[in-house]
Amino acid sequence: MLLGLLLAMERVERPLNAADTGKGLEGFLDNAQPDEVDTFVQQGLPAALERYRRRLRRGSPGKHRAA
Repeated sequence: MLLGLLLAMERVERPLNAADTGKGLEGFLDNAQPDEVDTFVQQGLPAALERYRRRLRRGSPGKHRAA
């Protein structure tokens, strides 16, 4: 039962995180590395944010701050 509740909460949370682009954009603009800015220029914001978020999930060292 708990597992079912967790899966349902994940389904509710996923669109909310996707809708939080403004917060992601602000963090991206403050902390993007040069290769992430290149991705932004060449491929657009969605691809650049995905690359930026992937780096944050990996926990790579670099200049970023917790929101």
